[in-house]
Amino acid sequence: MAFRALSLAISVLLLSLAVNVVASSASGYDYSPKPELYHKPKTEDNNPFIPKTIGIQGLVYCKSGVKVIPLQGAVARITCLAVDQNRYESAPFSFLSDPADAKGYFFGTLSPSEIEDEWKLIECKAFLENSPLQTCKVPTDVNNGISGAVLSSYTLLNDNHMKLYSVGPFVYTSESNPGF
Repeated sequence: MAFRALSLAISVLLLSLAVNVVASSASGYDYSPKPELYHKPKTEDNNPFIPKTIGIQGLVYCKSGVKVIPLQGAVARITCLAVDQNRYESAPFSFLSDPADAKGYFFGTLSPSEIEDEWKLIECKAFLENSPLQTCKVPTDVNNGISGAVLSSYTLLNDNHMKLYSVGPFVYTSESNPGF
């Protein structure tokens, strides 16, 4: 009698397991992979919508007394930190913008080919680097021109595959203590 009860209990248990397996398979929540659902994730190499380059733009002025003029030829420095796939930080690395035009506008770019493979940018800052005018060479910290303007918000330029960051305007002066 005990054997018969044990046998019945095992049969009921096996039947309920079979029903659960069939129910989970029918509901689509089983563990077998569905090949049609697994696609290669889009990466920067094969996705035309992921920006491939970052651009940094801004303005640089010379302030002399009450007069503020665009500083043609001024250069900004962009310094970045990156991490590798194990989250180890790189040493900071920098690049320079092109010299500012007659309106004080500068522009610089950084492309993935300029960064080590498997490295991801975590922070970049823009700084005043150089003024071509001997009479206006003292950098100020207006808009973090000395301490570094963090690149935080950007505009996507889909046609150029670029994230475009804007900083500044930055200001040089001729005074050694500008009082900003």
